[in-house]
Amino acid sequence: MIQMALIEMTIPPFPHYITSGFNTIPKNAKHPSRSHIEVFDLLITTSGCLFLAEEEQRFEVAPGQALILRPDCYHFATQVCAEDTSTYWMHFHAGGHWNMVDNTLPALPLEDPSPVFIKPFSVEPFTIRIPQYTTLLQPEKTYELFEQLHQLQPRAHVSGARFAQQQLFHELMLQLSVSATKEQLSPSLACAEKAASYLRQHYRETVSAKALGDHVNFHPVYIARCMQREYGCSPTEYLLRLRIQQAKLLLLQTDLPVAHVGEEVGFEQPAYFATCFTRLEGISPRKYRQRFARD
Repeated sequence: MIQMALIEMTIPPFPHYITSGFNTIPKNAKHPSRSHIEVFDLLITTSGCLFLAEEEQRFEVAPGQALILRPDCYHFATQVCAEDTSTYWMHFHAGGHWNMVDNTLPALPLEDPSPVFIKPFSVEPFTIRIPQYTTLLQPEKTYELFEQLHQLQPRAHVSGARFAQQQLFHELMLQLSVSATKEQLSPSLACAEKAASYLRQHYRETVSAKALGDHVNFHPVYIARCMQREYGCSPTEYLLRLRIQQAKLLLLQTDLPVAHVGEEVGFEQPAYFATCFTRLEGISPRKYRQRFARD
């Protein structure tokens, strides 16, 4: 088994998202070879398997696994894909200082342990550790973050959209960082994740508690408890927030009428869509579009 190396970054400055996409490598083809591309290259496989190497280190990236290729190394395919292999990919900058550390080493304190006087409101740097190669704890949530980034891409020239991209990227970095702990999903989190995955796949439809319970194979009351514990909201509220999030993306990247946007994300009544949007965002859908989707 490959010993997991960690990419340790000092923050601030924060890592910076550049671009991302989704790619399918056909059977008997392979990932291109590259050398010293000066940006990190994150790959997350959804089907098939990638066979890659970075200098002397070999990796097999199976579905639900992530690999970050370093900006200062040569990486290449060790063999062709045995089947069609689909991956999300992303390029990003570390932003500031970074280095590779062993997973067995504790994080070093950034500050001198001796007493010091700190100026009020001073910026205190900290470190994050991201596994270079890992199995995702919540793959469906990670895929959803990539999908949201992809939907924002056509409007990347708009300041509001670029800011939203950075927010999604930082959430994705957090997901990767959490997976470095190698903790197994608790029964509660496993139930909540499966329910959330179902809701993300069916948010445009009418979702009943019975349908959710049948899919997750737990009683709706237990599902609600798990989602409240893990996500801080009920399945109904989670679905509502998801629909509003998708509506925000459509408002940013399309010229669809506001009522049509509501229908696209699962609201049957335009008035109810406007009420829910305003309650969660503090601004109407129309004003949100005017404020953030302006060219």
